[in-house]
Amino acid sequence: MSKQLIGQTAPNFTLQSSTDQSISLSDYDGKWKVLFFYAKDGSPTCKRGCLNFKEQYELFQSLTPPVEIIGISEDSVEDHRRFKEELDLPFPLLSDPEREVSEAYGVPLFLGKFPGKSSFLVGPDREIHYCYDWLFRPRRHVAKILNTLSTLSSDGE
Repeated sequence: MSKQLIGQTAPNFTLQSSTDQSISLSDYDGKWKVLFFYAKDGSPTCKRGCLNFKEQYELFQSLTPPVEIIGISEDSVEDHRRFKEELDLPFPLLSDPEREVSEAYGVPLFLGKFPGKSSFLVGPDREIHYCYDWLFRPRRHVAKILNTLSTLSSDGE
C-alpha cells in the first residue's frame, strides 16, 4: 500500500514529458511537489482530476514556497501532448508506460489492468508527507492536499 511510503524518501525517477523532455524528480529538489498518478488521458474521472489541479494551480503556485504539480500515467508522450493541449494544463504530464514509477510508489493495478489513482505530497528534501488514493473523488482529493499543505505550513515546515 502506498501509504506505507509516508515518511520515506520518494523514489527518484526520470520519465519523458508531453514535450518529449526527460524530467526527473530530482529536478524539483528543494521544492514542494505533488505527484499525481492517474489512469488514462481522457477518461472522465482522470479528466476531472487534471482539471481540478488546473483550477487550483495558481493557488498551489501562490503558496510559500510554491508547490509544483506533476501528472504521471502509462499513456504515451503523444497521448499526453494531445491531452495537455486539449485541457490547456499548466503542469507537466509524464509517461510511465512500463509502470516502473507507479510500482515504485505502490500505485495499485486493479483487476490486473486498471491503474489506480494516487497522489503524493513530497517535501523539498524528497520526504513523502502525504498520500491519497482518489479513485472517484478528484475534487475532494485536491482540497485535501491543499488542507494538508495549510496544516504543514502552520506547523512551521
